[in-house]
Amino acid sequence: MLSTPCFGLRPMAACVAVMACAAALPARAVEPFVLRDIRIEGLQRTDPGTVFASLPFRVGDTYDDAKGAAALRALFATGLFGDVRLEIDGEVLVVVVEERPIIAGVAFSGMKEFETDTILRALRDAGIGEGLPFDKALVDRAEQEIKRQYLARSLYGAEVVTTVTPLERNRVNVTFAIVEGEVARIGEIRIVGNEAFAQSTLLGQLELAPSGWMSWYTKSDRYSRAKLNADLEKLRAFYTNRGYLDFAIESTQVTISPDKRDISITISIREGQRFTVTAARLEGDYLGRDDEFKALVRVRPGQPYRAQDVADTVRLLGERFGLYGYAFARIEPRPEIDRASGQVDVVFVANPQRRVYVRRINVAGNFRTRDEVIRREFRQLESAWYDGERIRLSRNRVDRLGFFTEVNVETEEVPGAGDQVDLTIRVVEKPTGNLMLGAGYSSAESLTLSASVRQDNVFGSGNYLGLEFNSSRFNRNFSLSSVNPYFTIDGVSRAFDVYYRTSRPINSTSSSFELVQPGATIRLGVPFSEFDTVFFGIGIERNQIRGTALPNSWYLYRQEYGTTSTSLPLTIGWARDGRDSALVPTSGGYQRLNVEWSVAGDVRYARTSLQLQQFFPLGGPYALGLNGEIGYGRSLNDRQYPFFKNYFGGGLGSVRGFDQASLGPVDVTGTYIGGPKRLNLNAELYVPMPGLGTDRTVRLFGFADAGNVWGESETPTWTSLRASAGVGMSWLSPVGPLKLSYGVPLRTQPNDRIQKFQFQIGTAF
Repeated sequence: MLSTPCFGLRPMAACVAVMACAAALPARAVEPFVLRDIRIEGLQRTDPGTVFASLPFRVGDTYDDAKGAAALRALFATGLFGDVRLEIDGEVLVVVVEERPIIAGVAFSGMKEFETDTILRALRDAGIGEGLPFDKALVDRAEQEIKRQYLARSLYGAEVVTTVTPLERNRVNVTFAIVEGEVARIGEIRIVGNEAFAQSTLLGQLELAPSGWMSWYTKSDRYSRAKLNADLEKLRAFYTNRGYLDFAIESTQVTISPDKRDISITISIREGQRFTVTAARLEGDYLGRDDEFKALVRVRPGQPYRAQDVADTVRLLGERFGLYGYAFARIEPRPEIDRASGQVDVVFVANPQRRVYVRRINVAGNFRTRDEVIRREFRQLESAWYDGERIRLSRNRVDRLGFFTEVNVETEEVPGAGDQVDLTIRVVEKPTGNLMLGAGYSSAESLTLSASVRQDNVFGSGNYLGLEFNSSRFNRNFSLSSVNPYFTIDGVSRAFDVYYRTSRPINSTSSSFELVQPGATIRLGVPFSEFDTVFFGIGIERNQIRGTALPNSWYLYRQEYGTTSTSLPLTIGWARDGRDSALVPTSGGYQRLNVEWSVAGDVRYARTSLQLQQFFPLGGPYALGLNGEIGYGRSLNDRQYPFFKNYFGGGLGSVRGFDQASLGPVDVTGTYIGGPKRLNLNAELYVPMPGLGTDRTVRLFGFADAGNVWGESETPTWTSLRASAGVGMSWLSPVGPLKLSYGVPLRTQPNDRIQKFQFQIGTAF
């Protein structure tokens, strides 16, 4: 029996082995012959067909050394075998294989920093997982990758030891034993070479920071190269936005202590000369609209050079070219520097190139959402001139649907047509169904339980369907809601709600009575502009008073209307939301007007409310928020105004420092009954939490509140307003927005109920 010299091949050097075989074959060349048979030996789990399919020859073919070398390369390339030999027995080729062990399981010990499932998925993507062939080289690389991940989290003392345990039937268990060690924390950051700015000012620009009292939350004392690079760019932007065009970072030095627990960072900088802008000029082709484009220039002569102003100007000029169909306009800023005088002229050179129109709009990435749901939000039309503003508006409208994690618009030139482009709106869908079981707690209502099932994008149609249940000490609510945002082709929305509510006064000590309100409403929302929507609605509501020992206002209402009454309210409302964020706004405004008029049934009333909010950015993470609310209601049939339509004041969302819903008229039984007239004024100054940098999810604020609630026969006066001031904290916690406040009443009356500390999860402004 004659065999090739390729014995004992191992996966550590499969390619080298194949090359050695190819080099050795000529020394012991096999005379070509016709294969009479092919046998395979050594298979345990692999299907023989896999081997035969990899061979470059079949029975009846002529075999030679070149085909043998090709067969070895193909078999090793499958990754299934640790050793392969080709042996020749007369006119029979014998393929002898040694299968690699199969990984029976992957386990970890001592790992706390990472989720096991996350690491298992990453290892499987790298070829290491249950049921995959074992490869020592891959396992070694995985061990190094795990170490690298620990280094990225500042665990420089982490050790990883891999143990491979053989099992029966040619299987192995792979165990990664990990000693994580202590986290290496930043003990010191130094900046050298600075003269114009204090070191404390510069360090305040960085995300990385030495260990502090909030480091447990921010983890800003954990070093990573990516964070350091980002901080260096922030430092560069800080200087270039203050006139230092020649600023340079000369070196960064990161040292770690011998015990691998303390890190020191030294940043060496060269500030250079400060430059003042003497002129900002436009050059090139500005479509004969130079004055219009000049108004967009943010660079101001006489002020220090600001790189951000230059970047903003380039962006605004490009956007304005886009309004006129020039999708590929090029604007090049050219600073003309005079170092002798410390002055710089900034020249913006424009080349609009060619005007284009949109040939086709494509939608990609929507596997669930229908094309029409996305296309109906587009304001840029096919076969129309390219309009950058309409495209941005279209992109923002699609993003506001809330169905996608990413929304991007790509512009592609049409081959062979220099004046045409195609737009592709590419989305990444997210789960839009929600099953929630939750609990909350507030100083007013104690424990609140909630459950809901909702789908924001039913069957990809863009419609909303929800079922919700809430229960607290004083209120319970069960509702079914549906919203069709495009009830008509013009974007008129339709919504309906069916609900069942029970409630009683928030300070009642007896649970022997309650107000039960089943009802239904239907609303239409008519868009009057891209930002304004007017709502029209009609509803029907049944009001039933149950129980005994009623508050006096409830008793008088029952005496006049009976135990059960009905109302048929019409509603009209208007809303505009221009805030930069609904949860943590820092700029923009919100306006809302709502009118409710009960035109039929036992109860006739009118009720209106107006809310105005405005937020002012004060630089960096600082912001000022102002809020004002006015409410007014009255009876229309010379009978008692329904107590369940009263406004309430006091506590979070109103005048803090006073007991929740305690302002305004009080029943002779001591029950808070509210009133049909309300005024509420709030001001909040937001500042970042010390140690959290610019993180807006946790903010401190100082506040000043004023307001009150008046009865139907009372006249609102400034002297009757209650006022308070204090401090608080807001946090977007995992269980919902949390707001804490400590308020000190400034204007009170003897019978007012004071509650200085208040908190609530999910409260509004």
